[in-house]
Amino acid sequence: MSLKLYFLRHGETTYSRTGGYCGDLDPELTSEGTQMAKAFADTYHSLPWTAVYVSPMKRTIATAKPLCDALRMEMQLRPGLKEIRYGQWEGKTLEFVQQHFADDYVRWLAEPAWNPPTGGETAVQIASRAMPVVSEIQAQYSTGNILVVSHKATIRIILCSLLGIDLGRYRDRINALTASVSIVKFSDHGPLLEVLGDRHHLPEQLLALPGT
Repeated sequence: MSLKLYFLRHGETTYSRTGGYCGDLDPELTSEGTQMAKAFADTYHSLPWTAVYVSPMKRTIATAKPLCDALRMEMQLRPGLKEIRYGQWEGKTLEFVQQHFADDYVRWLAEPAWNPPTGGETAVQIASRAMPVVSEIQAQYSTGNILVVSHKATIRIILCSLLGIDLGRYRDRINALTASVSIVKFSDHGPLLEVLGDRHHLPEQLLALPGT
């Protein structure tokens, strides 16, 4: 048996529904987001899970909770899995950022690996705190299924780091819709992306919601 990491993005929040910038902000899941978390647990609870690692934000903890409750498994909180810090963009709309932080926004779009949102984090900084969590998991477990519940940008940056994709292209190469799961298997040849952004566990009415 090999080591597999299941990267699950949290369920819907008001910000993921509207597309507003939300990193350090700590909103609860919407009622639909809670349903997404339960749907994941209902589909995946029969898998033999080894451990659950979670970003210490309300939305990620609430997403992991149904599965952890079903398994009676304790979630392990890791700050390294938190979302990108958007700095002065937190809680703002895209239109507001384009109007008030135009130069920083253009630089961030062009090269987010090294250019942060105003007062926020670069992709390189996110990788430097998130990848040690992955290394910790690999050091602790050589086999098993590990659930990692995190956020849109952070999951995309982790996947780019594992797959050798330029971090500056994380927004262009990888997507992670709400409540989607991506699976990476580790073998002697390194990490293999087996599944990207799967949402088959969601019922049709939840799939119809915006998944930004």
